Amino acid sequence: MKVEIWSDVVCPWCYIGKRRFESALRDFEHADDVEVVWRSFELDPTTETVHEKADGPSDAHLRRLSAKFGQPVEQVAPMVAHVDAMAAAEGLEFHQDISVPANTVKAHQLLHLAAERGVQGAVKERLLRANFTEGEPVGDDETLVRLVAEAGLDADEARAVLAEDRYLDAVRADIAEARALGARGVPFFVVDRTYGISGAQPTEQFAQVLRQAWAESHPLTLVGDQDADACGPDGCAI
Repeated sequence: MKVEIWSDVVCPWCYIGKRRFESALRDFEHADDVEVVWRSFELDPTTETVHEKADGPSDAHLRRLSAKFGQPVEQVAPMVAHVDAMAAAEGLEFHQDISVPANTVKAHQLLHLAAERGVQGAVKERLLRANFTEGEPVGDDETLVRLVAEAGLDADEARAVLAEDRYLDAVRADIAEARALGARGVPFFVVDRTYGISGAQPTEQFAQVLRQAWAESHPLTLVGDQDADACGPDGCAI
């Protein structure tokens, strides 16, 4: 069974949704037979990357969100605190007060490389943690190369991919496909191209869909004489 997940590495609900999905998958009895593929989605392709880490905690992130949503910082702050609390409930440690803006198109290109090299899950996790926990500038080339190398990619190959924009078309194709499938935001989960799940749904919702999709794609075929000796609610055959 295949699960495709459209998300961005600067999307807080994408990280929270990832953890909730992973919790459901961990308890799924057929987990070893589930292929997870991370697809690209850019929340804001116009974002200009900051190439250095922040000097320390500040309200810069709140001010950026305030400007984006046209709401006072005083209204934005409780929203961010709510997201941080939801992350903590999933065992994640968010420090959005040290995050810096990042254009993520290059990060997504490296995730395509990681898929080809069999380390996509590890690279995805590393980039999310770098952004939300460590305040790394995940739009900066050399920072990206260092981070993905820590997760198993070859640094020289990663650097070459960025120099060539080798997977730019693949990133754009992912984004176009998300729209064609009806995704209005991320995270967006597609299970066996049959079920779509929008948002960081509760773990129980993911578990239910996994079970249902598996049952439908692996129907039980009964063989032999269905009237053979057996016992049922009304007694045993004699």
